[in-house]
Amino acid sequence: MEKTASEAPACGPEETASEAAKVPATEPPGEVAASESPGEEQTSKPQEPASLAPAAPSAPAAPTATQPEPTSEDIPSAPLLLTLEDVSHSSVTVSWEPPERLGRLGLQGYVLELCREGASEWVPVNARPMMVTQQTVRNLALGDKFFLRVAAVSSAGAGPPATLDQPVHIQESIEAPKIRVPRHLRQTYIRQVGEAVNLQIPFQGKPKPQASWTHNGHALDSQRVSVLTGDQDSILFIRSAQRSDSGRYELTVQLEGLEAKAAIDILVIEKPGAPSSIRLLDVWGCNAALEWTPPTDTGNTELLGYTVQKADKKTGQWFTVLERFHSTTCTVSDLIVGNSYSFRVFSENLCGLSTSAAVTKELAHIQKADIAAKPKGFTERDFSEAPSFTQPLADHTSTPGYSTQLFCSVRASPKPKIIWMKNNMEIQGDPRYRTLSDQGICTLEIRKPSPFDSGVYTCKAVNVLGEASVDCRLEVKGAAGLRGQVPQAQNPTPRVPKTAVSIATADGPAPGAYWPPPPGAGVQNSGEPKHLLPGSASPEALDYPQDGRAGGGSRHLSPQGTRFRPHGCRLRPCRTHRCRELAPVQRPPPPGHPSLQSLPRPTARPRRLGGASGAAGR
Repeated sequence: MEKTASEAPACGPEETASEAAKVPATEPPGEVAASESPGEEQTSKPQEPASLAPAAPSAPAAPTATQPEPTSEDIPSAPLLLTLEDVSHSSVTVSWEPPERLGRLGLQGYVLELCREGASEWVPVNARPMMVTQQTVRNLALGDKFFLRVAAVSSAGAGPPATLDQPVHIQESIEAPKIRVPRHLRQTYIRQVGEAVNLQIPFQGKPKPQASWTHNGHALDSQRVSVLTGDQDSILFIRSAQRSDSGRYELTVQLEGLEAKAAIDILVIEKPGAPSSIRLLDVWGCNAALEWTPPTDTGNTELLGYTVQKADKKTGQWFTVLERFHSTTCTVSDLIVGNSYSFRVFSENLCGLSTSAAVTKELAHIQKADIAAKPKGFTERDFSEAPSFTQPLADHTSTPGYSTQLFCSVRASPKPKIIWMKNNMEIQGDPRYRTLSDQGICTLEIRKPSPFDSGVYTCKAVNVLGEASVDCRLEVKGAAGLRGQVPQAQNPTPRVPKTAVSIATADGPAPGAYWPPPPGAGVQNSGEPKHLLPGSASPEALDYPQDGRAGGGSRHLSPQGTRFRPHGCRLRPCRTHRCRELAPVQRPPPPGHPSLQSLPRPTARPRRLGGASGAAGR
């Protein structure tokens, strides 16, 4: 079956009988519907015979229905289970079940009729029968009371109706009251003395419920507390809170037998009082022991602790020693010897420190201890030390044309004298070298070195207690990449071999020596032959081209002119000793040489040195 909604008829109980005669008014058959609780949906039950139906006078102005004549098989029976589904402030919904007997001619629909309280006519809600088993009547006014009944209709006529035995009352819908406490009020609400208390508690309920407040189970003091209740909330206001306002406030919301409650705890606090008494228990060393009693007034809340301060008698300034100290006894340490101290203690709670403090009556005197100083004999220490190198020289490889530095560190007392040497020869006055010594750090700077600066460098430290030395090897690589090879000029002159000899005489003056220039040697100083005289400080040599330079051969003759001094400078020029490691050859010039014509012959035959060096000399 379908469901439909119909508008309430505009006609009232005073309608004409002709309209009511459209649907026969009949008494309910042998069953009567049962009513639900007042104001709620009504639930029907199987109908009873008409003799068991309630008397008409019991229902106020309930209309009466005439007993129909004996029905035939063409008329349907009364609908079953007429039920009130829903009642709102402007509508009502009812439902039913089809009848047991539909009639031989078939069912054409159902007719829902309404009879207002105090009227006798039944007014059809729908003008013609509708094939639905649930119907809603709308556009009803608040406060209306009326009866409803439904009858099945066939072509032979309308069957007996099913009627609600209780009237339907149209009133506003009821919503159960409910209180919503804010989150910050679900725990104890703390305020200080003198502050305002303003609580706004929202609630729900329809229609408007009744709200009431209590304080610790008693009514509120209207002189101190104000309450303002609206449609959706209630406000509790205290202009200036006092400690007596602390406690539990309970809000109750009631609506037609339903109620909701909410409790809020309020705590009004203030600063605590000072400790009752304080006394100085003991003073020893740089320490003082104190003891006090708790305050009698804690400010209507728990204490967070005590604050202990000290003051020097000289300055009178207070300094905090302990904060939020929970015990009632303490020891103050690190007091200054010779001073006198006084102490005071504050109480502390959520509002802060107490306005006053308990102060000690007596002073704590920190006495000086009788300590006799025993100076110990001072032993002077001798810091004299012989030189010793803490950081030696390191072997180094350099590139020609780039300045190079050698470093080492020495420790000595008194300050030592630093001497730098190359191949055991001092180089202190050479302008190509620069020496520095600062705080024991010794530095030798070689300005734009060349391959001839390669060798063994020594740093020597000397003082009155001794001496020490360290050495290293410096290698300056030439352009050709070979050790000790001198770079050639772009247009080198032909290389002329040299011969180095040493002449020894038994007695008498040393003979002179002459070497004629080889053919094609390109001698620059032509003319008389050159002589090498013994003992000459600046020996003259033949100006043969050597390594691209004029006069290079003079570097390989000893200044004494009689003996060579080998110093291990293998196959490379020695710029310091001006010699080459070649075996000395003591060989006189050939007989009849012009250089020997004016010289006496030696009395002793010069000795020839053999070996590879001699062969090289020959």
